[in-house]
Amino acid sequence: MSAGPVGPGGFQPPGPEAKVFVISVAAELSGLHPQTLRTYDRLGLVAPGRTGGGGRRYSLRDIELLRTVARLTAEGLGLEGVRRVIDLENQVLALQAKVAELQAEVAQSRQVQNLPALIADNQVVIWRSMRR
Repeated sequence: MSAGPVGPGGFQPPGPEAKVFVISVAAELSGLHPQTLRTYDRLGLVAPGRTGGGGRRYSLRDIELLRTVARLTAEGLGLEGVRRVIDLENQVLALQAKVAELQAEVAQSRQVQNLPALIADNQVVIWRSMRR
């Protein structure tokens, strides 16, 4: 869990993944009824954290997800369709992150390939010419 910047008095606001909102606050912030949030939890559309006593705690990301579910259902999608859209969006985000990682590796590899190398005694020595 990442926390935000330290504010006055050393206060560190919770990050977007921190499960800090009780169900009534999450319902108000998402524009949904608390019973709807319980239903979405049972269906696995959102996964709130739990307190020791079993109470639900929602993060800002959970609330964004709840708003997305509300928007998609308002547009006419059923809950299974919403689940599929959310799964596909998560796959796209994961693939975009992997592409960025691979692009960085390719760029780094290209930098290394442009440098002359000397192989001696199972060691690689890379140097740059001082002439330009």
